[in-house]
Amino acid sequence: MIAPSDDWSPTISKPTKMAPSCSPINSLHVAVIGAGAAGLVAARELRRESHSVVVFERNTEVGGLWVYTPQSEPDPLSLDPNRTVVHSSVYDSLRTNLPRECMGYSDFPFVPRPEHDESRDPRRYPTHREVLAYLRDFAREFKLVEMVRFGTEVVRVEQDGRKWKIRSRNSDGVSRDEIFDSVVVCNGHYTEPRVAQIPGIDQWPGKQLHSHNYRVPDPFKDQVVVVIGNFASGSDISRDLTGVAKEVHIAARSKPSETYEKLPGADNLWLHPMIETARKDGSIVFKNGKVVQADTIVHCTGYIYHFPFLNTNGYITVDDNCVGPLYKHVFPPALAPGLSFIGLPWMTLLFTLFELQSKWVAAVLSGRVTLPSEDKMMEDTNALYTKRDANGFPKRYTHRLGVVGQAEYLNWIADQIGEPPVEQWRSKELEDGYVRLATQADTFRDKWDDDHLIAEAYEDFLRQKLISAIPSQIFG
Repeated sequence: MIAPSDDWSPTISKPTKMAPSCSPINSLHVAVIGAGAAGLVAARELRRESHSVVVFERNTEVGGLWVYTPQSEPDPLSLDPNRTVVHSSVYDSLRTNLPRECMGYSDFPFVPRPEHDESRDPRRYPTHREVLAYLRDFAREFKLVEMVRFGTEVVRVEQDGRKWKIRSRNSDGVSRDEIFDSVVVCNGHYTEPRVAQIPGIDQWPGKQLHSHNYRVPDPFKDQVVVVIGNFASGSDISRDLTGVAKEVHIAARSKPSETYEKLPGADNLWLHPMIETARKDGSIVFKNGKVVQADTIVHCTGYIYHFPFLNTNGYITVDDNCVGPLYKHVFPPALAPGLSFIGLPWMTLLFTLFELQSKWVAAVLSGRVTLPSEDKMMEDTNALYTKRDANGFPKRYTHRLGVVGQAEYLNWIADQIGEPPVEQWRSKELEDGYVRLATQADTFRDKWDDDHLIAEAYEDFLRQKLISAIPSQIFG
C-alpha cells in the first residue's frame, strides 16, 4: 500500500543557491537521446535557452514509451541480450494511473480540447492513446519535430576531450560520428525488464513472461495465471486477465505471509504474499501455504536502468538500479554539466519532473545558473546514499521519491532556477491518486472524491490563460 508513511525523502540540502552567472550566456550544441515525454520537453527547454539541439530517436515518431505496438519481443522474459528489442511496454488496455490534469506540462495542460475529434479520450484517466496524442500536440505546438532525427539509434556516447562524441546508426545501417558540447540522456527506463528470482523456477514446466511483453489477455484463455507484483502494471494486468483466465493469483512481495484475499471486482482473483517455491509438477507454492497448479507466470516486477551506449570508463554505474554517482539524480559530478540525465526518479509527477529537470539542465548549460563544485556535489550525493542506508531502504529505491519526497525535490529544483513551486492541487492529486490506486484498484479510474481539486486545476489553467473555457466533459 502506498501512503505517505512509506516515503523516504531524498536529502534536500541547502547548498549555495544557484545565482545567475556573471559569465556570458553560452549557446551550446546539445544532443538529446530520446523523443519521449522527457526528451521532447528537454529539447524545448534547451532551445529556449538558445542552445542548438539534435534529438536522436530510434522510433519513427515522437512519444517514446507511449507509442503502442502489438508486437512483443521473441524472448518473453527479455533476458537474451541479442534479442530484437521492442521499446514500448504499453499494453492495449492501459489507462493512466494518475488524473490527467496533474500529468501535463506547466504551460500546456493535458485537458480535453474543443478542437479534438471524437477519436480522442476525454476521461480523467484516459488511455495510452490519448497520452500519445497529447505528446504529439505538444511537439506540434512548440515545433519540436524539426529537431528530431527519427529512425536513428545512439550506439555509443563517450568523452572527446572537453566535448562528447556520439556514434549513431540510421535505419539503413549507416553509422555517423558527431561531436557535441553536451549530452542529455532521456532514453527512459521501461524497456529492460527486472525478473523475480523464484526458488525452483528452473524445474518448473510452465510459461513465463514479463509485463514488458504483455499486450492483450487473449492468449491466457482458461489458464491459471500467477501475476508477480501488485503495483500499477500488476494490478492492471491481473484484472485484464480475469475476463479470460480460469484463475488469477497475485503474488505481492509487500504483503504479510498469512495474506489470502479474494479481491473485489472479479470472482476469480486472489491476493497472496510472495511465492515460496515453484515445483517441477507445475505447482506454485505461496508463502501463505496455498498451492496452485499454474500455467503461466507474469512478472510485473519493474525495470532496470540501462544505458548500453554510454561509455564513461566505469564512472557511471548501475548497481541494483542505483544510477550513480548523480547529483540530485541528474548530474554526474565529475562529468557535469556535459552529461546529464532526465527522468530517472519515479513515484512522482513525471511530466513535471521532466520539465523542471530540463529547465535546470538548460540553464546550467547556458551559464545562467551554476552548479556547486564537484566535491560539494559528491558530498550531497553521498549524503543521499547514507540517508537511504540508515533508513533501511534498498539501493533499488535510490531514485524513488514518493509522495512527500517528490514535492520537496521538485520545489528544490524550481527554487534554484527561479520557477514557482509546484501547485499544491497537483501534488494533492498525486497523493490522493496513489491512495485510490492502492485501496480501490478496481474502481479508482472512474470513481473519485476530489472534484474540488479538479475545479482548482481548471481555475488555475483559466487564470493563466492556458485554456479559454472549462471543457463540458469535466463536470458533466
